[in-house]
Amino acid sequence: MPELLLEILSEEIPARMQVQAADDLREALLAELTQLLFEAPVADDSVETHITPRRLVGVAAGLPAQIPALKTVKRGPKVGAPERAVEGFARSMGCSPDALHSRDADGGTYYFAEITTPAQATAERLAEIVQSIISAFSWPKSMRWNNGAATWVRPVHAILCVFDGKAVPGAVGFASTDGGPQLSVPMGNATVGHRFLAPAKFEVAGFADYEAGLRSAKVILRRESRRHEIETRADALAAAAGLKVRRDPGLLAEVTGLVEWPVPLMGTIDPEYLQLPPEVLVTAMRSHQKYFATEGPEGKLADRFIVVAGTDARDGGDAIIAGNERVLRARLADAKFFWDQDRKVPLSARAPALKGIVFHARLGSLDEKTDRTQALAVALCRWIPAANRDRVRSAARLAKADLTTGMVGEFPELQGVMGGYYARADGEADEVAVAIAEHHAPKGPGDRCPSAPVSVAVALADKIDTLVQFWTVGERPTGSKDPFALRRAALGAIRLVLENGVRLPLLKAFAAAGANDEIARSLLDFFADRLKVHLRERGVRHDLVAAGFFLSAEDDLVRLLARVEALAAFLDSDDGADLLLAYRRAANIVRIEEKKDGVRYRETWDASIPAEAAESQLASALDEARRELQPCLDDERFGDAMRVLASLRRPLDQFFDGVIVNAEANELRVNRLRLLSQVTATLELVAGFSEIEG
Repeated sequence: MPELLLEILSEEIPARMQVQAADDLREALLAELTQLLFEAPVADDSVETHITPRRLVGVAAGLPAQIPALKTVKRGPKVGAPERAVEGFARSMGCSPDALHSRDADGGTYYFAEITTPAQATAERLAEIVQSIISAFSWPKSMRWNNGAATWVRPVHAILCVFDGKAVPGAVGFASTDGGPQLSVPMGNATVGHRFLAPAKFEVAGFADYEAGLRSAKVILRRESRRHEIETRADALAAAAGLKVRRDPGLLAEVTGLVEWPVPLMGTIDPEYLQLPPEVLVTAMRSHQKYFATEGPEGKLADRFIVVAGTDARDGGDAIIAGNERVLRARLADAKFFWDQDRKVPLSARAPALKGIVFHARLGSLDEKTDRTQALAVALCRWIPAANRDRVRSAARLAKADLTTGMVGEFPELQGVMGGYYARADGEADEVAVAIAEHHAPKGPGDRCPSAPVSVAVALADKIDTLVQFWTVGERPTGSKDPFALRRAALGAIRLVLENGVRLPLLKAFAAAGANDEIARSLLDFFADRLKVHLRERGVRHDLVAAGFFLSAEDDLVRLLARVEALAAFLDSDDGADLLLAYRRAANIVRIEEKKDGVRYRETWDASIPAEAAESQLASALDEARRELQPCLDDERFGDAMRVLASLRRPLDQFFDGVIVNAEANELRVNRLRLLSQVTATLELVAGFSEIEG
């Protein structure tokens, strides 16, 4: 069956936009083709998209050469409706009122119109599909070109559109931003290869020869193939020098989006700059020049770097390497100057300058932020006993001071890291220097979490203060918007607590940071949501986390996680699964009867009222369970608590098998409802079983 091939050739598309653009094109093609074929489903795997720095490509296989005729019937106004309404309906259907026919439907008589869409060659409709896709395509940021007459992510040079081996006739208009005439770009069956290595046009009849033609013209179409080419050739260069490339997935993804024909080359770093902190070298290479760092067998940063050129050079790349070495040398010379100058002023002498740096317009200066963080970090030492208060106090005071240095001014991403180096040069204790360097961590799921007690106290205080302060002024994340990275701060705090086993009562910590009750409870809910996200990556069900937070006093994440793990194991057992069903049955009966009676059945079961044997046995089992549960919960022996709950399975089964809850005698009925209410209350001493799904 015929195949559709579409290529939009443009100037360089920013690397950060490419993956999403390919996904968006695929969704647009699926939607437009499905609509074209009268809602006939287009298989997901029949459409694929690709992207390089200069071209956005889509291919759809297995399309019909002809769109079949389609007859549809639409209902209009009732017979007897105003003449104007009937005429309007006929006009909208493209026919005269005489062409309408009437028939009974839904208890009335209505006018109907039959619309026949004749069969049509698919190729005749493709130009409008391409126009629709391009007109509706959304980029994070677009530019105006052709003297402002057109808008797209970058200026478009050509559009290739081939169906069933032939060029699709037509042109695509790019909307004017000032209301003027559109720029029209004709479609054809020709494209070009590499901008410099193979700029000549060549024609294609389908995707197979298109991809092969590009490869011959020095363009690797598939993103994963370009990434593999970069990795394997860079690794080979490093291995030949007895080194290995330092892994950097983010940089690899970015560089893959910068070149159509990747050519890794190896350059050398001047020895005088190897005395700089390795983070400075890596940042200078990575952030500004897009170079890959290398390291020796022992993991130490080596004096070589990998640059990925986008072309084959006649001299083997010598000029490219020399040019990049020259650029890096200048960048590192600046860094060395900052390194030398910054160390002339002690970090402690820089801290007062934070008064002149605004943290947030409504939250004061960084000096005020530092005061709050310092006080909170010292207060948190109550729950981090191994943290030395004096060193926590020093680290918190100096954590932001390197913001006034030249190095951090040049490389903002090194804030904290440079402070650690400068603190160590000033003779500060190693614990203090490490805490300064780590106080932003962990920044993401792949970032190492601090474990030294002083580091944990300062990092936690920095994040909790930020969260409480932004909550206080009403700057909270909404939907997908989180301009102050508060979700990341909460996840970082969660990891610090869980990975270090910190027994931190969050509500007390929020209060120590200045939160009132409403803000503290709101933040606890926020942490609960973030914890669900964090634990989901470890395979923990979100409803079990909700069941743990069900207990109003639960704000200790370490204890909560232990409770959740025990609950998960319990529910995987036969006893746990059956007990959950019994809980739901009891809860539903009580809820229905309470609603019907307009009362709450929360009183204790009355043993003086005549009872069935199974009823009395359940009451006794509940009493015994409650006596055994409390010590288990107090000692955080949640596995033992689950085993106590398991002991209720048999008496509950016997109760439901042999006792009629809604007895004719109201006294018996009420007493049994009270007993079932005690069943749910007993289970909810351990966790919120009402939150458990499935």
